[in-house]
Amino acid sequence: MTGVTRSPDGVAEGAPASSRVALKVDIVVIGAGQAGLSAAYHLKNLGLEPDRRFLTFDHAPGPGGAWQHRWPSLTLSTVNRVHDLPGMRFDAAVRTDDGQVRASVAVPEYFAAYEKAFDLRVHRPVSVVAVCDRGERLRVETDRGVFSARGVINATGAWEAPFIPEYPGADRFRGRQLHTKDYRTAAAFAGQHVVVVGAGISAIQLLDEISQVTSTTWVTRRAPQFRETPFTPEDGRAAVARVEARVRQGLPPGSVVSVTGLPITPAIRAMRARAALSRLPMFSEITETGVRWADGSEQAADVILWCTGFRSALDHLAPLQLREQGGGIVMTGRLATQVAKDPRIHLVGYGPSASTIGANRAGGAAARELTTFLSLQRGQARPPEA
Repeated sequence: MTGVTRSPDGVAEGAPASSRVALKVDIVVIGAGQAGLSAAYHLKNLGLEPDRRFLTFDHAPGPGGAWQHRWPSLTLSTVNRVHDLPGMRFDAAVRTDDGQVRASVAVPEYFAAYEKAFDLRVHRPVSVVAVCDRGERLRVETDRGVFSARGVINATGAWEAPFIPEYPGADRFRGRQLHTKDYRTAAAFAGQHVVVVGAGISAIQLLDEISQVTSTTWVTRRAPQFRETPFTPEDGRAAVARVEARVRQGLPPGSVVSVTGLPITPAIRAMRARAALSRLPMFSEITETGVRWADGSEQAADVILWCTGFRSALDHLAPLQLREQGGGIVMTGRLATQVAKDPRIHLVGYGPSASTIGANRAGGAAARELTTFLSLQRGQARPPEA
């Protein structure tokens, strides 16, 4: 990248999105959560120098991926295990007054230490607007300039793409409609009636907190499946295999909870004891003052909290036309990270790798497969064109 003028943080200056001049590198990593950091670590270990051979962009102002945005009451004792990133153990040392480790603090501190320890040089805040095909190379347009890459490892996750299903009457509701992403504390709902929608782990956690301070109604599309037996490694592998089979066929990834079920915890037993788990089927419409079911029964509500999950944040890849008619993307490769339609694109944190341990493995697989495909393995690597 000889002759390129850089800003203090290393991103090229003087290259607006409309410019035809693009800074050339071999690979661009989009996103610096668990999957993106794992991919960057493995790219460096394969002999690619950060900033010179590959760039890592993150739209967030600081390290931590989606964890930095989680609600304050979410602690490491209530989340799925945070797995070590490759080469450095996760030792949570930040504790709250009650001895719990707050996820929104501990995980970002770990990610920041990791970036520094391995000199991964993540550029932030940088938002990728579009990735376009330019023959042998890919044009990566950002709000900080235009870049040209031979391959892309996309690790944008799903936090920026909350999903709220469409229901009749939603636009006339006079109360508040929120998503899991908007949640902070249960105290904010005191004195209000909250309809909690969803059957995933987050829905149960938020229902638990809110139902202790105010009245709630819990609704789900399907009857939730609770599992009395422990969740085993075999169960985990089966769940991942099912999601992997779907993405290899080009189907949208399914919900992991639909495969694993909800484990019975002391919190769930306590919720049952105070009747907070009295589930109702989905309502058919939203009224001005609440929700209504097909049989005409109604529930007045001040808040509808949609704990309905997220969709992969892939809008910036739309110009590449990777999706099938059904909305999925056909994936290939050893861990189903490589896009069949364009092998230069790898999606990590998508489908079977949408978990902390899956993201680690996928980051390594994507780095190895992409550098091999582009003939960039150590000993074969050549600098990008000037």
